[in-house]
Amino acid sequence: MVSRVDLFASIRRDARVEGLSVRELARRHSVHRRTVRAALESAVPPPRKTPVRTAGRLEPFKPHIERMLIEDLDAPRKQRHTARRILARLIDEHEAADLSYSTVRDYVRVRRSAVEVAAGRRVEAFVPQEHVPGYEAEVDFGEVWVILAGVKTKCHLFAFRLCFSGRAVHRIYPTQAQEAFLEGHIAAFHTIGGIPTGQIKYDNLTAAVQSVLYGQGRARVENDRWVLFRSHYGFDSFYCQPGIKGAHEKGGIEGDVGRFRRTWLSPMPVVDSLAELNEKVIGWDQADEDRRIGSRIRTVAADYALDRDALAGLPVDDFDPGLPLSPRVDRSLLITVRMAKYSVPSRFIGRQVRVSLRASELVVYDGRTVIAHHPRVVARGADSIDLDHYLEVLQIKPGALPGSTALARARTAGVFTSAHEAFWAATRRVNGDAAGTRQLIDVLLLHRSMPADDVIAGLVAAVRIGAVTADVVAVEARRHAAALGGASSGRHLPTQPPLVEHRVVSLTQRRLLDPAAVIAGLPVDTRPAPSVAGYDDLLTLHRPVVDPALSASWKETAS
Repeated sequence: MVSRVDLFASIRRDARVEGLSVRELARRHSVHRRTVRAALESAVPPPRKTPVRTAGRLEPFKPHIERMLIEDLDAPRKQRHTARRILARLIDEHEAADLSYSTVRDYVRVRRSAVEVAAGRRVEAFVPQEHVPGYEAEVDFGEVWVILAGVKTKCHLFAFRLCFSGRAVHRIYPTQAQEAFLEGHIAAFHTIGGIPTGQIKYDNLTAAVQSVLYGQGRARVENDRWVLFRSHYGFDSFYCQPGIKGAHEKGGIEGDVGRFRRTWLSPMPVVDSLAELNEKVIGWDQADEDRRIGSRIRTVAADYALDRDALAGLPVDDFDPGLPLSPRVDRSLLITVRMAKYSVPSRFIGRQVRVSLRASELVVYDGRTVIAHHPRVVARGADSIDLDHYLEVLQIKPGALPGSTALARARTAGVFTSAHEAFWAATRRVNGDAAGTRQLIDVLLLHRSMPADDVIAGLVAAVRIGAVTADVVAVEARRHAAALGGASSGRHLPTQPPLVEHRVVSLTQRRLLDPAAVIAGLPVDTRPAPSVAGYDDLLTLHRPVVDPALSASWKETAS
C-alpha cells in the first residue's frame, strides 16, 4: 500500500515532468481531484480528520457527574469520587445500568481538570531542575518487610541520595525514630566521603520537626537534638510542603526508595540479623553505581566522582546518634528502656546508669566506660539478658542457675554450648550440685579473659581426662592457645575444637567418674583399695616395763 507521502510525491513529479492536467493526474493515480490539488499545493499531506465520537448514552447523566465533581472541590483529598464510584452512584441513583466504566472514566478524566480550572484552582506544573555537584541531597524513609530470624518483620529503609549524581546510600533499621534517622545520616556521610555544601531536603519527619508553622512558608520548629546534629556536621535543611503536595519537591528520593525496594528487596530477603542484611545492602549500593539514570550518558559512578570532589569534609569526631537516657538498675540487674529490659553487671544494682539507645543496639555506660552492650529490642515486654552479668550473684546462689532466665537466653543464643553442658553434668556428679555449679561459674568467668574457642577446648579436655575443675580447664585452654600460636579468634565458637595433647590427669576424679574407663591412655587400675590395718596392729603391742628405782633416779636427776 502506497503511503500518502509517496502518493503526493508521485503526483507532484508527474505534474512537473509530464505537465499532466488535474483530471489526468486524478485518473492515473486513482484519486479525487481534491487530492491532486492538495498535492500540488503542498508536499505535506494534510492530517486526516478524526471523527468526533459522541457518547449518546452518557449525555443524560453528564449533569449528575458535573455535580459530583463540583462537590469534590471541598471534599478531603482521600474522600473524593473516583470514576468507579461515580459509575456506582449513577447505577444506584439514576438507573444507568447501560453505561460502561471506560466511558465514565474517559469523561471524568477530562472534566475533573476543567472543573478545577473553572473554580480557580491552580493546575500543578513542574519545572525541570539542574543540580550543582556536591550541593544538594535528599533523605526519606520507606517501609520494607524482611524474613528476620524466621519471622516476617516490618522494618524501615533509610535512603540518602545526592541530587547531582543520584548516588544513593541505604540502610535498614527496626525503627524510624530519631536515633535511626541520625545513624543513617552518619553512615551516608562516611559512605560518600563528605557532606553536601548546600542543603538536604526532607519531609516533615518528627525526628527533625516538632511542628509546622502553617502560613509562614517553610518555617518549622525543629527538634533541639536535630539542630545540634546539623550544627555539628554543617549543613542546612529544606522541608517540603506537608502532604502529597510536597512529594514532587524531592521526587528523586521518592522514586529511589521504590526502585531499590523493587530491585533488591523483592522477594523479601531472608536473614538472621539486620547487621547481615545491611552488609548486603552496602554491596547492592555499590552495584547500583554502574547504572544510568534515565537518558543520562554517564553512569552514576562517573557523576559521583564530580560530586565527591565538591563535598565538604567530615568533622574529626562523630556525633553520638543514640538517644541519651538514665534508667535505674533494679534488683534483678535489669534496666527498662522503651518498654524493654536489658541486663547490666551486678555491681550497679540500685544505681542510675547512662544509656545510649541507638537504631540497632543499646550501649550502657558508667561514666565513660562501657559496661554492657545489647542488640536493640523492639518488641514491648521483651528482654536482652547476658548470663555473664549474673555470674558474681550465682557464685553466692548456685542453686539459682538451672532455672534462670539468663541461662535460658544463653542456650537459645548458642553461647552456652554442649561442651558447657557436659562439663556441668560431670562436675556435679563428682563435686555435688552446689560445688559443681560453682566450678562451672568459674569456667564461665574465664570467658572474660580468654577466647571462647580456647575455653571450650579446655572444657572438652577436662571432661575427657576426668579432671572436671575450673583450674584444669584454664590450664588446658592455655595449652590449646599455645598450640595454635596464640591465633585463636575471639568470639566464634567452634563446634568441634581441635584435639591437643593432654597431660593433666586426676586419678581420684577418674575413678569417681568411671572406674572401668580407660582415660587419657592410662590402663585400668586393678590394685586393691588402700588399707590402714597395718597401723591398727601397732595399737595392740605391749608397752615396755620400766624399773621403779631407775624411774626415781631419773626424777632426782631432773630436779
